[in-house]
Order: sequence, then structure tokens, then C-alpha cells
Amino acid sequence: MRAVVFTLGCKVNGCESAYLQSGLASLGYDVSDKLSYADVYIINTCAVTAEAEKKSRQAIARARKFNPSAKIIITGCASQKSPDDFLKKEGVFLVTGARAKEKIIENLYKEGKFIEDETSFPEWNNFAESDRTRAYIKVEDGCDNFCSYCIIPYLRGRARSRAPEKAREEIEHIAPLEAVITGINLSSYSYEGKGVIKLIEGLKGVNCRIRLGSLEPRVITEDFLRELKNLKDFAPHFHLSLQSGSNKVLKSMNRKYTREEFAEKCDLIRKFFPDAGITTDIIVGYSTESDEDFKDSLELAKKVAFSDIHCFPYSKREGTVGAKLKELPVEVKNKRMDEILKLKNFLKKAFVEKNLGKTFDVVPEEEDGEFTVGYTGNYLRCYIKKPFERKIYKVKALSPYKDGVIAEEI
Repeated sequence: MRAVVFTLGCKVNGCESAYLQSGLASLGYDVSDKLSYADVYIINTCAVTAEAEKKSRQAIARARKFNPSAKIIITGCASQKSPDDFLKKEGVFLVTGARAKEKIIENLYKEGKFIEDETSFPEWNNFAESDRTRAYIKVEDGCDNFCSYCIIPYLRGRARSRAPEKAREEIEHIAPLEAVITGINLSSYSYEGKGVIKLIEGLKGVNCRIRLGSLEPRVITEDFLRELKNLKDFAPHFHLSLQSGSNKVLKSMNRKYTREEFAEKCDLIRKFFPDAGITTDIIVGYSTESDEDFKDSLELAKKVAFSDIHCFPYSKREGTVGAKLKELPVEVKNKRMDEILKLKNFLKKAFVEKNLGKTFDVVPEEEDGEFTVGYTGNYLRCYIKKPFERKIYKVKALSPYKDGVIAEEI
């Protein structure tokens, strides 16, 4: 029997899909994460944007093209939001939501709708076995921020966290070259009153590189950065969610910082980690964003000198505070997207050039023709003209190439 676990959306979804793959493998299934012929499909959906929901629905039709008689199971944020819409789709036998995904394996042969309101951190019965060099370790779920544009807190529920020793146990069991610590809102990590600094303390001495998932500016303090310095091998890459560089827009988004505070946090990061890569998310064309507000975002991005920007046009999500506001015209969003994409490419090129001639440790992830491809600690993509091996490559960055650099093993 063959099964496919197909994932859309965030790294947390990917993490949960890896657990599902391991659970299916333990039942004797031959498992893949690529859409291909299978007897069972689990489609792990996303609802962060309207486009993500659309792709989630389209995945059902794509699966049915491979095997019209297959059993299709839907899970994730999109099905938490609209379970009945998915249950009506031909070929769909079981619909679950964004929570309690760990129960899918035991309910594999059931039919219908099982949407749960889980309030504790979901612990799986198995670790996600993987031969990949990088592993995602989920330590937090849910979010209490309720940003005005975001539907996820309504679907994932309130923030809840995992015991630090459980995260360490999973890392040591999988033994990856790099572990990415992730959550829906990692900055809200709190287990028995212990915050994210205590989580980092619990990872001291772990025998792999530690990288952190997306963070909120508020957690960037001297104590936090000092604790990261104490790790055996920390990847100095910080993904700080900006969303807008305008104080007016930030306030209307219910973000809890100002543009000035954000810039100060980036300066503090570079005080401790001078070569850090700082990446971000920016929403373009939020309903309250004027031309001047958008210019504020561009100016702040230049000032901070992001190494990369994940930018996307605002998409209204029904059920959020922002959905009550009138959206900007599509042509305005498209024009601003063109501008910010130009800046993104400029800043990314500047980051590449800044790192030329420097030496790095690279964790390999894939092969691309004659190259082994992987990332430095500060998230510079390296193309190494060497056969793929499961090891840390020590390299020198030589010249720009594609979306990164040509690097030479030393």
C-alpha cells in the first residue's frame, strides 16, 4: 500500500506532516511527500491567504488524477476553517482540522468530520524519522496575538508549548546536522512559566547546529542573544516579522512594536552577531496603507538591510478584524509588489556580495546537477562542486550564482 502526505503552508505544517509520514510507515505504508499514485492521500492544508486555500482545494483534484479511487484525508488550517466544504469534495473520506493531527493515524480508516478543540500541546507517539540533514522541531502551537489581518489564531487556538526536554530528546533521537526550532508563534513559547530563554538553555550542548524559526521583535533582548551565544553551534539567522514599516499601519494591524523599536532590535542582533542574516515578512497593500506608509516600509527595509524579504499582497480573511475594512485596488497592490520585489532583489544581492570571500560551515540539503546545495548559518545559499555527503562542508564563498553563491570546499 502506498500513501502520500502532501503539505501546503508553513514549516509547522511540514513538521506535522513528517510525523504523519512516520506514523504511516509504521503501519507498513510506502510513504512519499510528493503528489504521485497512492492508495491514501493526506492533504495538509493552509489558510493563511486566499491563494493558499485555493491551492489546498486544488490539491484534491490533483490527487484524484493519479488515483480516482484513492482515499483522501484532509487536515490543516483550511479544513479547520471550512470542514464541510472539503467533505463535499469527491474522493474525500475524512476531514480533520488544524488541531489534534496526531490522532489522524488512529482514525485513518474512519469517515466523516472530526474537528477538535485541543487546548494542550499535541505530543505524538512517534518521532519523525528522517534521513534529511535538517530537521524541524515543533515546540509551540497556537497564537495569542490576534493581528487584525490573520486568521490563524482562530484556527490553531491559543498558544501552548512543549517541554524543553521533549524537544531535546527528539533532536538527539533524529540526530540531524541542523535542527530548526519552530512554532506557530515561537516567541510565545512558555512551558510551566518558563519562556523561550529557558527553552534555549535546555538545548545547550546539543550536537548539531540550532536555527530558530520566525520570531517577534519583543523577544530580542541582550539576555536572549547572550543565551544563543552560549549554544554549541547556533545559526546566526533571525527571521523577524515586520509586516509594515509604518507606525500607523502597525497599530491598525495590532502589532505590538514601532518601526523605531524594530530597527533597534536589528541593531542589537548585529551587536552580538555582526554577520547575521536578518530576513522578514512584509504585507503589501494592507487596507490602511497609504503611499507614504508604503514608502516607510521601503525605507525601513533599506535601513535594516534585510538579507531577504518574504513579501506578499494583503489578502482579506473573513472572520478577522481586518476583513471589515475596505481593500485597496488590486492595481495599487500590484504596483507596490513590483517595487518591493525590486528592493528585495537589491538587498539580497547586497547580502551575497557582503559575504564573498568569507568562510562558512554549510549544511547540505540537496543536489542540483553537479552541485551540492546547502545553507550557511546566516542563511546564504551555497552551491558546492562536490558530491553530496551527509557532513558539514567548510567552504569559502567565491562568486554570485543563481540565488546564492558558488562556494569552494576548503
